Amino acid sequence: MITRRGLMGGGLAAGVGAGLALSIERQLNQYGSERLPLGGGYAAAGDGWHASGSGLVRTIWHVPTTKPWVALTFDDGPGPKWTPRVLDALDRADAQATFFVVGKRLVQHAAVVRDRLQRHEVGNHTWSHCELGKLDAEKAFDQLDRCHNAIKQVLGRDATLMRPPWGHLGGAALVAADRMGYDVTMWSYVMPEQNPDGLVDDVCANAKPGSILLAHDVGRDSRLAVVDRLDRIVAGLRAAGLELVTVSQLMAARSADASAVEARA
Repeated sequence: MITRRGLMGGGLAAGVGAGLALSIERQLNQYGSERLPLGGGYAAAGDGWHASGSGLVRTIWHVPTTKPWVALTFDDGPGPKWTPRVLDALDRADAQATFFVVGKRLVQHAAVVRDRLQRHEVGNHTWSHCELGKLDAEKAFDQLDRCHNAIKQVLGRDATLMRPPWGHLGGAALVAADRMGYDVTMWSYVMPEQNPDGLVDDVCANAKPGSILLAHDVGRDSRLAVVDRLDRIVAGLRAAGLELVTVSQLMAARSADASAVEARA
């Protein structure tokens, strides 16, 4: 595998010259936050027992369950323009969601959500929406810890879930999640923002019991396609026989199903 360390090592600089090494470094830097790092991120294999608590991190994409439940999740907020609209739609429908908040934005826009998230779940989406796959264990921990403290400060609760920005994970992020006792929450379906006319039908056709649906309450204008149609999305999911729950409720459904199977056995 090509890695930054391999390409930028002393042997390369000595063998082909500093000019070429600098050129390669510039090419590597073209890979921004929407692409995985070339080397796959920091493996964190040598951090040892002191760096993580249980030595085990659960990562959830979806939940096998017999219950007709799905979890609607929103990333990147809160923001003063979109988040209130999302909360208004959920209030009208008496529906729950899980919000993966960016700590810095939560502190900045605390007044927008402080009294409106009581019946929703809140998860950790890092302090500054950074690329966790490129950080070492201490920096990854700092990103999660600062966001965790912001959630505690603003909302008076402890988060138990984290979601890495862009879904990018390196070993260090897993070590930090374990250190904080988090479950890592990914997703099984992304709202098709690029297809606004067919969005509602697409969501309702693809959601199934145990799905974790990804949307955003901050970002580029194309994401407004979901915000503008949220009432219809919730109504469509319910018409399909599905109930909206939080991620933690969905995870509990897996445990309940497993217990029922064991009892029958």
